Amino acid sequence: MPGKLLLITVSSPEIQRIRRSRFLNFQQITMPYLAALTPPDWQVEHVDEEVGPADPLARADLVGITFHTPSAHHAYELADAYRARGIPVALGGPHATLLPEEAAAHADAVFIGEAEDTWPQFLEDLRQGCVKKFYRPSAPPSLEGVPQARKDLFIRRDYTGGVLFATRGCPNTCDFCTLAVMYPNRLRRRPVEEVAAEYASFRGKVIIFWDDNISADMHYAKALFRAITPHRKWWSSQASVRAGQDEEFLELAARSGCKQLFIGLESISQASMNEVGKRFNRVDEYARLIERIHAHGIAVQAGIVFGFDSDTPAIFDQTVDFLEECGVQNATFNILTPFPGTALFRRLEAEGRILTRDWRKYNGRAHVVYLPRQMSCEELLEGFQRAVRRFYSVGSIRRRLLRSPVQIGWALPLNLAYAFALARYGL
Repeated sequence: MPGKLLLITVSSPEIQRIRRSRFLNFQQITMPYLAALTPPDWQVEHVDEEVGPADPLARADLVGITFHTPSAHHAYELADAYRARGIPVALGGPHATLLPEEAAAHADAVFIGEAEDTWPQFLEDLRQGCVKKFYRPSAPPSLEGVPQARKDLFIRRDYTGGVLFATRGCPNTCDFCTLAVMYPNRLRRRPVEEVAAEYASFRGKVIIFWDDNISADMHYAKALFRAITPHRKWWSSQASVRAGQDEEFLELAARSGCKQLFIGLESISQASMNEVGKRFNRVDEYARLIERIHAHGIAVQAGIVFGFDSDTPAIFDQTVDFLEECGVQNATFNILTPFPGTALFRRLEAEGRILTRDWRKYNGRAHVVYLPRQMSCEELLEGFQRAVRRFYSVGSIRRRLLRSPVQIGWALPLNLAYAFALARYGL
């Protein structure tokens, strides 16, 4: 049975336009990692649609597709085209896990959750002609001894030297986040020595840890930082506000080469944090936490979400004012999006506030898909766009970087690149 396996990292044309305005879009590792789990008698090709479109007429003996919610419609169109030609299709990734029954209408097999154990099982079932419709792990798969992702299948030009993961999942259960649905089994960790070996294997100097929350287990994180320090590379990852509360974490992170942390601040409104189950984000501590991170020479990329029920039209300018005062180097802004399967979606649906199930609009930047509490959809979208434009204006860049010139050598060019991308592609 083994032949040509075509793996596709889907990105719809609509979401590509939105992502181009963000300038940086790092390599996704799902398919290069899945390829490493595939027996060597399969000829594996990877198409990343952030680089080039998938060809629905391509020759293949099996197609695997991973996709997020806003690209679901496009993923289904591709899957239907391959299946119409008699090619079996396996669907997986966040949206297939959130809505497996929907995905099943377009697939021979649907992967729910993690695939370390189920992907090899599926390939054997395919060889024997007894493929099941759904593949769900019976227990959390072990992350010990997992193969390194196939570097020859990393095809994005994303200004990094390598991407990998050390941990998977997050112990928090914020009601707007899909992680609690994707990985309900708890935070898990790869052996430190295996992560350090993969980290060292990249030739490039700039490395991205694709962890959901690298500060979730402080003891593990500190051991990891000690292990990677001798390799003298630069790295960045996502973390919770806890990262700014632990001096030893920051000291070891900086020493090991950490240049930037994406911190999920989410909102400068404590009421908003309380309403979505993120009370551990203490807004009155944000400024001090950012200052502490900066003191270790680490830049902050703030994750900001607009549209919580406590948000009024004043939240947009208040947020940018705060980020400027703290000298935050970079920020990613999103409109609150109730992804299917989350507690937020269920709550808003019960309240009759979900406006559409057109998943193409669930992109967090170009559409509002629910009815906000204290402003109109138009006010939320306009306020979001105004905040992004203001944050990446020349005046704001100057104010922010002068107040905290951490990593200014690359923070300034990065900010200007974001400003140019916004001007060129819009929101």
